[in-house]
Amino acid sequence: MITIFNRKELFITYSLEKQAEIRNLLSAHKIEYTISTMGNFWQTNSRGNGNILPVGTQTEYKIYVKRQDYEEAVYILNVNE
Repeated sequence: MITIFNRKELFITYSLEKQAEIRNLLSAHKIEYTISTMGNFWQTNSRGNGNILPVGTQTEYKIYVKRQDYEEAVYILNVNE
């Protein structure tokens, strides 16, 4: 079981596809992981007139693994780039 006391942050992405790719790689190598999501950050775009207009939303995905599996997980991600 992964807890805040035995985990290490492996990867941060805003891409759902990249997050799924990393999950698949970790699962294929039997590395336990957990994902923390933070969503709906509003991006803004100022057009010089002082108005701030919403451009869209993004979700941040943080992928964690056990500290003891971190080195292996980094190796797997680097080999599969």
